Amino acid sequence: MIRIPCRGVLFDLDGVLVDSTPAVERVWTGWALEHGLNPQEVVRRAHGRPSLATLRELLPGADPEAENREVERREIEDLEGVIPLPGALELLRTLPADRWAVVTSCTRPLAEVRIRAAGLPRPHHLVTSSDVARGKPYPDPYLKGADSLAVAPADCLVVEDAPAGVHAGKAAGARVIALRTTMAEDELREAGADWIVQDCSALSQDPAATDGLLSILLRKEL
Repeated sequence: MIRIPCRGVLFDLDGVLVDSTPAVERVWTGWALEHGLNPQEVVRRAHGRPSLATLRELLPGADPEAENREVERREIEDLEGVIPLPGALELLRTLPADRWAVVTSCTRPLAEVRIRAAGLPRPHHLVTSSDVARGKPYPDPYLKGADSLAVAPADCLVVEDAPAGVHAGKAAGARVIALRTTMAEDELREAGADWIVQDCSALSQDPAATDGLLSILLRKEL
């Protein structure tokens, strides 16, 4: 075991706590085909970033706000296969509710729908793309997440699955655990992840932690 002391944990949502990959791929593939774009490239670029930023890049001459509303509508309606990822529920249930936050590139309505669909506990602290001017890979979302817990970013542990999110966490000054649920390990390592494991089932909270600290145990993998 590796023991990681911290005062707060900041979780990305999709690919960390919730498996929404099939729904995301269905929505973005359909949208890409309608616009004559390569679906695989669109899905790759969309993952882990605010959809509005992706749409601005892909369709510079279009109305990105209108396109974003349409993509969000489709994602909210498509909840088939949205389930908790391994270990997510168990880990969240062991953490004090005021010591963790969800920090996601989803809009608030989409994040809330997916959290309910997956049966996750409702976070006391939720930071979405609706709450920041600049999304991942900028540090703003994780800085706001740390602030919501009243904890310094350096005392936070970020759990991510996408290079953009890893960059955001490191730029905020936090330590980052990356999960191999979505992206290749070399991409996560190149982005600067401090530790890489398969999913949240490799993480647990040590109930014996004292002095106001959390102690996240990271199980080494063979």
